Amino acid sequence: MSETETAGGGDLVSAEIDAALAGTPFAGGLHHFPTIDSTNTYALEEARRGARHGSYYVADEQTAGRGRSDHQWHSNAGQGLYLSVLLRPDLDTADLVWLPLIAGLAAHRAIHEVTALDADLRWPNDLLIGPRKTGGILVEAVIDGRAESGQAAAVIGMGINLHQRRFPQGLATEPTSLDLETGCYTGRQELLIALLIALNDELSGLGSTRAAIPARIEAISTWVQGRRVEVHGPLACTGVTAGLDERGFLRVRTAGGLVTVTTGGIRAALD
Repeated sequence: MSETETAGGGDLVSAEIDAALAGTPFAGGLHHFPTIDSTNTYALEEARRGARHGSYYVADEQTAGRGRSDHQWHSNAGQGLYLSVLLRPDLDTADLVWLPLIAGLAAHRAIHEVTALDADLRWPNDLLIGPRKTGGILVEAVIDGRAESGQAAAVIGMGINLHQRRFPQGLATEPTSLDLETGCYTGRQELLIALLIALNDELSGLGSTRAAIPARIEAISTWVQGRRVEVHGPLACTGVTAGLDERGFLRVRTAGGLVTVTTGGIRAALD
C-alpha cells in the first residue's frame, strides 16, 4: 500500500485489518482512498493492469458511485462502507453468475454478526432492512486478455449505509442506515473485516456448495418466493416470485406462464 492510498480514514487501521484477515487472500490487500470517483471503476482498471487476487479498495467518499444499470449510489463522506473487491476466481466465466448471490450471503452474515440485524436480499443485488434499502451490490467482470486461458477477473462492489441520518429525496426505495436501524454506532472496520471473512468462506466453498445457494437465498430473502413484483429489464413483467432455479436465476409466475429472469431487477408491484 502506498502512503497516498492509506492516508485518512482514521477508523481503518491496516495492521489490525491484516491481522484479522490472516490466512485469507485479502491480508495485505487494502488500498484506501479518502475520496475517489468509484471504487469499482478503479478496481476494474487495476484488474486490467494485473492487480492480484484479493486486492480490495475502500473509499471514505465516492463522487461517482455506481449501482446496477448505471444508477447512482450516494456515497457521502464518512457515512458508509464503500468497497470493491478484486477476484481472480478459479471459475469458468459462466459461473460468475454466482458472485452476486454469494456476495449477498456474505453481506447478510456480516451485518448480522456486527449489528444482530437480519438483512433481506432483494434479488439479485439489494440489501434491505425491512422495506428500507441499506446497501447494494454491483458485480462486474473483465477478461484478462494477457492470460492464454482468458482468465476472468471479477470486481464485487458493495455500498452499505452506516451512519446516514438523512437521504436525498425521490429514491426508488426508501433508504435507511445500520445506525438508524440499531440506534448504535456501526464500526466500519468491524463490518469490513466481517464481510471479507464471510466472502472468503463463501468463495472457498463455492465449488462444492453452489447447488445449495438457491435454497440458502430463499431461506433469508422475503423477495424470491411468493412476492408480487414488477420485473425491470429485458423480460419486464409482473407476477409472483416462484423461487430460484438451479443457476440462481429468479422465476416469476405471470399471467402468461412461468418466466425465468436472468438479468434485471425487481420492485414490489404497485397493483
